[in-house]
Amino acid sequence: MSLSFCGSENNSAAYNVDSGVLNNGCFLDALTVVPHVFLLFITFPILFIGWGSQSSKVHIHHSTWLHFPGHNLRWVLTFILLFVLVCEIAEGIVSDGFTQSLHLHLYMPACLAFMAAITSIVYYHNIETSNFPKLLLTLLIYWILAFITKTIKFAKYTEHGIGPRQLRFCLTGLLVALYGLLLALEINVILGRRYVCFTHPTEVKPPEDLQDLGVRFLQPFVNLLSKGTYWWMNTFITAAHRRPIDLKVIGKLPIAMRALTNYLKLRKAFEAQKRPDGPQPHGPRWIWRALRQAFGKPLILSITFRFLADLLGFVGPLCISGIVHHISKENHTIQPPVRWLGIYFISSEEFLANAYVLAVLLFFALLLQRTFLQASYYAAIQTGINLRGAMQTKIYNKIMRLCTSNMSMGEMTVGQICNLVAIDTNQLMWFFFLCPNLWAMPVQIIVGVILLYYLLGISALIGATVIAILAPVQYFVATKLSKAQKSTLEYSSERLKKTNELLRGIKLLKLYAWEHIFCSSVEETRDKELTSLKAFALYTSVSIFMNAAIPIAAVLTTFVVHVHLSDDADLSPAVAFASLSLFHILVTPLFLLSSVVRSTVKALVSVQKLGEFFSSDEIGEEQEPKATIPAGCTNHSNYQALPLKVVNRKYPVREDWNSYGLQSDVCTHMYVSAVATFTCVHLRVCFPLGQLTMIVGQVGCGKSSLLLAALGEMQRMSGSVTWNSMTFSYSYSAETLLCSPDRKRGPVAYASQKPWLLNTSVVENITFEMPLIKQRYKAVIEACSLQPDIDILPQGDQTDIGERGIILSGGQRQRISVARALYQTTNVVFLDDPFSALDIHLSDHLMQEGILKLLREEKRTVVLVTHKLQYLPHADWIIAMKDGTIQTEGTLKDVQNSEPELFAHWKALMHRQDQEFQKETVAESATVLERKNLRRAMYSREALKTEEEEEEESAESEGEDSLSQAMRRRTTIPWRSCGRYLGSAGLLLLPLLLLSQMLKHSLMVAIDVWLAHWTSDVIRAKIDAARPNCTLGQDCGLSHSSYLLVFSVLCCLGIVLCLVTSVAVEWTGLRVAKELHHNMLKNIIVAPMRLFETTPLGSLLNRFSADTNTVDQHIPATLECLIRSTLLCVSALGVISYVTPVFLIALTPLAIACYFIQKYFRVASKDLQQLEDSTQLPLLSHFSETVEGLTTIRAFRYEARFRQRLLEFTDANNVASLFLTAANRWLEVRMEYIGACIVLIAAVASITSSLCSYLSTGLVGLGLTYALMVSNYLNWMVRNLADMEVQLGAVKRINSLLKTEPENYEGLLSASQVPEGWPQRGEIQIQNLSVRYDSSLKPVLKHVNAHVRPGQKVGICGRTGSGKSSFSLAFFRMVDTFEGRIIIDDIDIAKLPLQTLRSRFSIILQDPILFSGTIRFNLDPEMKATDSMLWEALEIAQLKPVVKTLPGGLDAILTEGGENFSQGQRQLFCLARAFVRKSSILIMDEATASIDMATESILQRVVMTAFADRTVVTIAHRVHTILNADLVIVMKRGVILEYDKPEVLLGADDSVFASFVRADK
Repeated sequence: MSLSFCGSENNSAAYNVDSGVLNNGCFLDALTVVPHVFLLFITFPILFIGWGSQSSKVHIHHSTWLHFPGHNLRWVLTFILLFVLVCEIAEGIVSDGFTQSLHLHLYMPACLAFMAAITSIVYYHNIETSNFPKLLLTLLIYWILAFITKTIKFAKYTEHGIGPRQLRFCLTGLLVALYGLLLALEINVILGRRYVCFTHPTEVKPPEDLQDLGVRFLQPFVNLLSKGTYWWMNTFITAAHRRPIDLKVIGKLPIAMRALTNYLKLRKAFEAQKRPDGPQPHGPRWIWRALRQAFGKPLILSITFRFLADLLGFVGPLCISGIVHHISKENHTIQPPVRWLGIYFISSEEFLANAYVLAVLLFFALLLQRTFLQASYYAAIQTGINLRGAMQTKIYNKIMRLCTSNMSMGEMTVGQICNLVAIDTNQLMWFFFLCPNLWAMPVQIIVGVILLYYLLGISALIGATVIAILAPVQYFVATKLSKAQKSTLEYSSERLKKTNELLRGIKLLKLYAWEHIFCSSVEETRDKELTSLKAFALYTSVSIFMNAAIPIAAVLTTFVVHVHLSDDADLSPAVAFASLSLFHILVTPLFLLSSVVRSTVKALVSVQKLGEFFSSDEIGEEQEPKATIPAGCTNHSNYQALPLKVVNRKYPVREDWNSYGLQSDVCTHMYVSAVATFTCVHLRVCFPLGQLTMIVGQVGCGKSSLLLAALGEMQRMSGSVTWNSMTFSYSYSAETLLCSPDRKRGPVAYASQKPWLLNTSVVENITFEMPLIKQRYKAVIEACSLQPDIDILPQGDQTDIGERGIILSGGQRQRISVARALYQTTNVVFLDDPFSALDIHLSDHLMQEGILKLLREEKRTVVLVTHKLQYLPHADWIIAMKDGTIQTEGTLKDVQNSEPELFAHWKALMHRQDQEFQKETVAESATVLERKNLRRAMYSREALKTEEEEEEESAESEGEDSLSQAMRRRTTIPWRSCGRYLGSAGLLLLPLLLLSQMLKHSLMVAIDVWLAHWTSDVIRAKIDAARPNCTLGQDCGLSHSSYLLVFSVLCCLGIVLCLVTSVAVEWTGLRVAKELHHNMLKNIIVAPMRLFETTPLGSLLNRFSADTNTVDQHIPATLECLIRSTLLCVSALGVISYVTPVFLIALTPLAIACYFIQKYFRVASKDLQQLEDSTQLPLLSHFSETVEGLTTIRAFRYEARFRQRLLEFTDANNVASLFLTAANRWLEVRMEYIGACIVLIAAVASITSSLCSYLSTGLVGLGLTYALMVSNYLNWMVRNLADMEVQLGAVKRINSLLKTEPENYEGLLSASQVPEGWPQRGEIQIQNLSVRYDSSLKPVLKHVNAHVRPGQKVGICGRTGSGKSSFSLAFFRMVDTFEGRIIIDDIDIAKLPLQTLRSRFSIILQDPILFSGTIRFNLDPEMKATDSMLWEALEIAQLKPVVKTLPGGLDAILTEGGENFSQGQRQLFCLARAFVRKSSILIMDEATASIDMATESILQRVVMTAFADRTVVTIAHRVHTILNADLVIVMKRGVILEYDKPEVLLGADDSVFASFVRADK
């Protein structure tokens, strides 16, 4: 076939120019080539030479990005232009198909135009990024030329009477309009930027965000193509492969997305609703309105995109119908096209009847639909994240103004406030994510049903009804699901509470051999939890089953009804497969229905809660009093001017008052109502400036309330608090002081009664946002004697303390809190009972060095609340309080004169406190003990550290290889964990799971293949029936009944298998959850003590909480989704390859692309998910920290700094969330585009093979339907793969716990071989004993020999770390004995089973450990003892009277850790517990360390009498407690130094023991 521009027929009319050149169609087409050639010739050199040579310009930095006016419109118009040009090319090709020779002029100009359009946008983009507008002149000329040439062509068509019935006429008209608009845009840019024709061009800078190189989230700034395809994320996601993503990599948020910007937007919306007069709006409606006003616009955009995407979604089924219809037409003849101007024209109906055209249209529709859908998701999620940030900031600002009485009166707990942040703001965010669905679902359903009706008639409505009836059932299942989840949550929190107690008290449980009792108690709760998990699994499987079965059921009923309703039912492939696709579309909104409704309900509840929170009481901003306030306290006429209740005390008028008054710094006259239990009434108080005021009084008389009132924390009924500056107007005549009333209170350094610490390092806690001045810091540390404590910490004062760091004791916390107050440079210092948790030495040191020296020297005003009356002589001013009023005030002398009884009472108390001081000097103080505990905790942590460090070092030595290995590890899927997970399911469930899934998907394919076979036969029968040789005698019709029967059977089988698979998955999940938790608990119980000492409690608890929850609830669902989407993709690709084998060739490149996309995405997604989780923690802990330390923060006036920190935390969390969203969109867009390519290739291949080799039409329909499905499921597959990888991390962590070596519980003797009452005598022989904590550590006891006779009382002493405690643990085989042996009553303890050995001894530990439950359970968990035995034990421990008074006696409940008893009483309970056991050997490990002298003497006496005939080993920290022992052992560094009777040792001159005793005295 010859080829020429205008065609080469012999009498070619194409070259006929008799009626003028412009009336020749071919010439008109040639004319339109001119502008395109012009553009290509001019721009190519500029693009290649100009930008190509400056390769840096290609990787342009985003700081130069600038959008010219009309930027987005230009991109939209260019996309439309490209689409129209593609149509023009296609139209040319189709209309050229009717002639003998090829007419290039029909489509070549359009191809050139297409190239020019692409060049124009690339050229424009490069000009824009380099901000060089003068080069846009080229484009201006191009648009003018293109517009003129197209207009001439259009005018000629109109002149010759070619009208809208011809497609080419319409396309030309469209092109004229588009070129015109683009020309107008270009002129607009000239007017905006004035780069030609004007003398002064406008200077424009890029947006502020882009000048800040820290902003890496570029979605708002890139061009439209990059926005739609997330192209800018490419470098980010591929870089994640090379190095992990952290906060540095993701940078800052753009200004418009920061929490502050959005908070201001929200606040403006709230303010807008306030009325100047009348009631102020409050409650949920107020919040909803504000949200709508602040965040409504982007949500409307998201909904619009969603509508467009949903409407485009219906193009798929219609195109399938059209393509199959076109192929199955019996004759492919179409009436010849019309000729004008010597060329052919075709109508749009003929154009759209072409199968290839439809395939291309389908491809474009899919691309557009997916782009719109992802844009909709992105807009909704971004709005949700912005909203969350704004809400969190609003909640925080409210917290900063909250009235503290709300908290203390229990109206609001820290937990509730944290829930608002952690749960309710997230519920709102999710509601915004799902909001577009609320609007889109009805539209989808209505359009779908209309189309089905158009295809199938009335039977479609019946199918739709089936779906509609099952929707409420789905909603019911969803509500049941959330109920089951709630009850599961209750049980799991109960289980966690028990697990927490078990892990906290594990040492005691092991020593008493009670671990299995507690283990079974946890198991019992776990069984309840599993029962409710079963319900959860059941409803989940029903839900999965319905999602899979509803479409099958609907299709089945529809086709059955359709065939039965009419005899000549049109069941052609075109109808069947189009309706199949439509049913798939219809089911989607119904799956979403339940989750959308649930989310809406939750959001309504959350807004209700937020409404209540926002309307709770606030502290008033301090209103400055307008009157002049006398600070002199004389009874003067000026009182009338004050807003005061009647002052109820006469104050003695004193000569030197004026001198005090002059310096008065804080004068508070107030009537304050504090916590409901009492009120401070009518107080008139002055705290003198620069002096030390002490407030004393009994517990609960309002001392702390007075301080809080001065800080403005109490609700003030009347009166005022005035803070004076040093500037006064002083009037002698009035004898009063005029305070300047125009100033607010400055910052006050305040140390609260309950110490409050931040979760940061020690040094940051003390400096508290102040610059670090070395000298001052040292002085403060010294005054609070913190140096020894800091030395113990692993990183010194850089060590993190608080929730996530190291847990300090009460005294240590208090000293840090006081140090913070001392370090600040405020004029006023309030100390609320700083000595309460300190022993006498520290209190004295702090008083002398800190308060009297540091603060006095700086002339700061100090107000000190205290119970330690021995410090009163130091006070410049004393305020004594009683029942919320002031009993007396003045100097100590004044009190002695005015209230002699009170003074005498004080004197007696002072004397008693001095005695205590002497007593405690003898003893080793509590502080030393605290330090010892800390050191012990550190020691075990250190051991852990060194192991980790060694591993790290060895890893580092491998250098680069290890890095690449680690990176490789990040990219591979944890198959081993997956295998371990599935392996736990057992031999029965696993094959069932895999087989049922395979069978189900094979059946699904079988159903569709049968449908294809059936519909093809229908067509064949029709063709046969139309033949002339079909006489009346023959039955030429087709009987549907046999086909229908097979179809129904297959469908029913499919539904049954859906049920089997969904149950199998959930059952597998349950089985694995049960197995893993059971094994983990069993392993933890028998693990050696070393594990608990080296692993932080939090991480062990995490295995039982977060990880178990993942295994219980998340993995099964993800696994099901993953299996389903993978098998669907595999079966779909299989079917397409079967229908058109050619497809396999095209599949290879697509598969490679898929592989790389998922590989890169998984790594980035995992990092971003972890980053999102890790940024949420500091945010939540900042909230709880703030709520707990509210008073302190407000006293210091640090609200602004804390708000700033909140904004940083919120933005960090939000930027991680946004990047995660963008990464998900990046993946989905790419996968959807690959899906669209698969559809295009499958369509073209099947059309071609159908036209050439008569492939049956049913199979074409089948192939196309499956191709459409692939595009839906590809990204699900990758997303689930990524989720699965993150979730399998939990299995991996649990497995690492399961690998711990258990203690050796078996002995050489069985339990039955051990004599019943062993040990009866209690004789202990220790022979050459060496002990270590772990085979990798140094020995802690070396070659120890000792012999204890029955009934002897042995005392062991030595400095910290000398091996005393290890000695006691050796009896219980808690440490590794690698040499020597211990023989008790002639049996070597190494031969006994551990359980038996430990159950025969008693031990009292240094820390009293009690469990929540009854007193009876605490004394005797094994339930072996009778009531009389228990009462006897309590009597011996001096606890009988206490327990008698409790409700329920022995069955009285102890709270967690026995918090409702004092430390001393708890220790006595532990003694009673040891006594109940009645073993002949008792070991006391520093048991009296934490109790006062009185209780200790009781304990000693009890031990001597009650245990008179038993062997008692006492490890002593106060040496005087073992002076009357039978035998004393002095240890040093794991070796016995001295071993004799105490009197012998005391007699010896060089005895270490004697030196200890002397030091003690």
